[in-house]
Amino acid sequence: MVVTPTGLRFMNRMFPCTIGRGGVTDRKREGDGCTPRGVHRLVGMLYRADRIPRPADWALPIGPGDLWSDDPRHEDYNLHVRAPYPHSHERLSRADRMYDIVILTDWNWPYAVRGRGSAIFIHQWRRPGAPTAGCIGLSPRDLTWIAPRIRYQTRLIV
Repeated sequence: MVVTPTGLRFMNRMFPCTIGRGGVTDRKREGDGCTPRGVHRLVGMLYRADRIPRPADWALPIGPGDLWSDDPRHEDYNLHVRAPYPHSHERLSRADRMYDIVILTDWNWPYAVRGRGSAIFIHQWRRPGAPTAGCIGLSPRDLTWIAPRIRYQTRLIV
């Protein structure tokens, strides 16, 4: 899986994609809106079981209390946490469909360096061409096609 200036290349196909509003960087920081350059392992997949069928046999369902900590001052920074959680976080069970499928990368995980940036996901884009907060965005159709084809050795190269 390779992010290029013209899209995401995977299995000899090109998919339009979006990246962070700050572009690509070698010096990722929390909140900068950048997509980190590098080779990233894909370490998990989450999905909304109340909305879609399981996209891969290793995907885990997202429940209403599932959150992702983005508070660099807290020990759970850049980890999947559960509500109630009083520190800064992102809700995984969103009202929109952006996180119906979430592919997790190993960016700054599992031993996060505080302030280096929380999770980089592959998820559904808001709309074609709309930047993300640093993640990789794909159309719902393309993400649904890609998700079951990911293997343990699949890497995301930015």
